[in-house]
Amino acid sequence: MDIFSFISLFGGLALFLYGMNLMSQGLEKLAGGKLEEILRRMTSSPLKSLFLGIGITAVIQSSSAVTVMLVGLVNSGIMQLSGTVGVIMGSNIGTTVTAWILSLIGIESDNVWVRLLKPESFSPVLALVGIILMMSAKSSRKKDIGSILIGFAILMYGMDFMSDSVSPLADSPKFASILTAFSNPLLGLLTGLVLTAVIQSSSASVGILQALSLTGGISYGMAIPIIMGQNIGTCATALISSIGVSKNAKRVAVIHISFNIIGTVIFMTLYFIAHFLIDMPFIANAISPVGIAVVHSIFNITTTVLLLPFSKQLVKLAEGTIKTEPEKEIAFLDERLLNTPSIALQECNHIATDMAYVAKNSMMAAMDLLFDYDREKAENVKELEKEADIYEDRLGSYLVRLSGAQLSDADSRQISKLLHTIGDFERISDHAVNVTEAAQELSEKKIVLSEEGRREIRIATSAIKEILDIAITAFDDDDLDLAFRVEPLEQAVDGIIEEIKLNHVNRLQTGTCTIQHGFVLSDILTNYERVSDHCSNIAVAMIELSKSSFDTHKYLDKLKTMSDPEFKEMFAEYQKKYAIS
Repeated sequence: MDIFSFISLFGGLALFLYGMNLMSQGLEKLAGGKLEEILRRMTSSPLKSLFLGIGITAVIQSSSAVTVMLVGLVNSGIMQLSGTVGVIMGSNIGTTVTAWILSLIGIESDNVWVRLLKPESFSPVLALVGIILMMSAKSSRKKDIGSILIGFAILMYGMDFMSDSVSPLADSPKFASILTAFSNPLLGLLTGLVLTAVIQSSSASVGILQALSLTGGISYGMAIPIIMGQNIGTCATALISSIGVSKNAKRVAVIHISFNIIGTVIFMTLYFIAHFLIDMPFIANAISPVGIAVVHSIFNITTTVLLLPFSKQLVKLAEGTIKTEPEKEIAFLDERLLNTPSIALQECNHIATDMAYVAKNSMMAAMDLLFDYDREKAENVKELEKEADIYEDRLGSYLVRLSGAQLSDADSRQISKLLHTIGDFERISDHAVNVTEAAQELSEKKIVLSEEGRREIRIATSAIKEILDIAITAFDDDDLDLAFRVEPLEQAVDGIIEEIKLNHVNRLQTGTCTIQHGFVLSDILTNYERVSDHCSNIAVAMIELSKSSFDTHKYLDKLKTMSDPEFKEMFAEYQKKYAIS
């Protein structure tokens, strides 16, 4: 095989891949958003899903594209994981349509009607019609049809180029010696897998095998393992598309891979047993493009028939492979409790208290990381934040529904208090994550604050820990006297933070601290101030709702005038306790 034949082979492959890509894009555009909508709606049963997968893949000629769509739909929550199994199996069958179309390249007959079936006979006509539509049509639909026809014609020309370029190999002793290596089934399987994973198209790799089969040097024994490997290799696209998505979406790729691997193991086992027990002379015979299409179809149909009844087990396998930490179960979330609002509200109080301590613990742990960073503890802060998110979502939704029930005035005020405070708890946990990230930056960049800066941060941290402890304990015990202590401390915290910022500016001027120190310090202080504000919100909600009102601004404005002697005394106490200088 000379250099020109190699150029022709790779040129043909380039045309083949481009044509397939162009055709697939045209088909997807023609279908518009209907594919996603059909996939979402018609997956109520395994059989429906199966035929849906066959139909869509036969239309767009890409099982990989279908699987990527499934990953997206599951990731967005539109589709359930269990609904994807049948579609994946169907897409594997649907992709064999391409192999049957490509098998037309090997038709040999003197009959004029049979010769018309050869791609070299009808591809020029399709290309001409496609060009006319692309250049003259005004509607995008007709342009998409033109794109499909041109893509198909280019694909077929590419296949024809590859076939012509490899035809000299039929009489090449070197090629024959290379092919003998593929008599090893494992090597054949690996070759098919790698080739398909690289070009990310089983249809294309099957097309290459069909082109090589025209040399007469590929036997059934060589082709079968290669085809098995090609079916596993096509999972590469789904695997790549699952990067950065939810764990449930990753499971779609796992189902796709599991289906093909399990199918290959079963099929190859049956193949070897049959070969051992039964004399199969055809194994040594040269395989044709039609034979490759037959083997490709038999594998996918047989695997689907065997594994479709075990769809639930495939889902469990995917869930076992991609494990998630179980969400914290909130036992009270039972629809039946809504019929007894007072009991439901009691449970809501318990859960809100649990949430309050989750928020408090996350912030306490985050502040400790500023002085002794530990990666595992940092991850724990992030897990607590996720837990707080779950609480807010479930508890908030439940409280809104509960508020529509027949309630006493006291119960209504309690629901209002909970609805106001759970948002503050969730935000405290968010600020805990921010503080953790600041601690991580200090550790990774080896930023060392000045001795005076560290002392000031420790004082501010102590104040935040106290205000958190007071606010959460007051909420837990429904202690209004304790809640009254939050706002004086909050005002003191504001003064502490302002003083630390001014001191940092002074240290910048003397060169004791740097601008880099300032960025991290500013992040920490901003989050401290916000946490203090949320503690104030919690206390104010308790105090105001106890008086059957909720005028936050009026209450805070009155306090800030220092007209309340008790407030003034507590403020002075905290100022002295947490004095910076």
